[in-house]
Amino acid sequence: MKTYTNTGNKDTRSGFGAGLSELGKSNDNVVALCADLTGSLKMNAFADAHPERFFQVGIAEANMMCIAAGMTIGGKIPFTGTFANFSTGRVYDQIRQSIAYSDKNVKICASHSGVTLGEDGATHQILEDIGLMKMLPGMTVINTCDYNQTKAATLAIAEHHGPVYLRFGRPKVANFTPENGEFKIGKAVLLSEGTDVTIVATGHLVWEALEAAKALNEKGISAEVINIHTIKPLDEEAIIKSVKKTGCIVTAEEHNYMGGLGESVARTLSLSVPTPQEFVATQDTFGESGTPEELLEKYGLNAASIVEKAMAVIKRKK
Repeated sequence: MKTYTNTGNKDTRSGFGAGLSELGKSNDNVVALCADLTGSLKMNAFADAHPERFFQVGIAEANMMCIAAGMTIGGKIPFTGTFANFSTGRVYDQIRQSIAYSDKNVKICASHSGVTLGEDGATHQILEDIGLMKMLPGMTVINTCDYNQTKAATLAIAEHHGPVYLRFGRPKVANFTPENGEFKIGKAVLLSEGTDVTIVATGHLVWEALEAAKALNEKGISAEVINIHTIKPLDEEAIIKSVKKTGCIVTAEEHNYMGGLGESVARTLSLSVPTPQEFVATQDTFGESGTPEELLEKYGLNAASIVEKAMAVIKRKK
């Protein structure tokens, strides 16, 4: 099986900051708005270099979304920044009415997603944001796996016309995708070929899926690993092609099993090629306070859980 090297743990939010800073130099139409979390979103470099294009709106997320929508009318490309919970749940009405319904070219950039926000607890964590955003007509939904991919995605969405939800996180995680690699919206990335089970993962769990594949390989099980960085539009062709070979699938995400990647995959399979599926995700629950590592362990969002689910779904194959 193909192996990947972690070049050093880095937080994905810093990948967003680096991409935004690069856009500031190359695209005069890019503007940035932040809801009092400039440091947390790593937007400092952009703000310092382009103060005339940076707007600190304070703790007024609903206003931020409406301002961003208005800016698009003048040809600007607004990137909004705050925590994922405040980027979606707190401002869903504004996103639906002012951005999605009008097909405004706003890039909703959301950090501190999932349980890996950690000690801030359930009120700041969000595990239903992918579901909220993917149900909005015309909304593109992206959930990146490491620093390099987050930077590449930030650059790519500036070239894409239409509303985008870009989801990333706070903790330092393995950085293993190619530096300056190409990011194709809606195109899955085949990381490792296999014949016994398909593992499709998104966000922080992509690296865990690769670790799980290594563990399965030691048991004589060949796992195919696919990085689904774009949840909507979903690369259905890549998923169907893989399960036709392996006959079963595990989906892995730092999100509620209802409304997330797993549900989108299940719908795809049920319509085209019904396939045994197991879910690595939170089980209809809120998070709680704890370190990211403790929470990933408690909620079964790690390589060990992916291995367990892979073993279970293989037994369900006809």
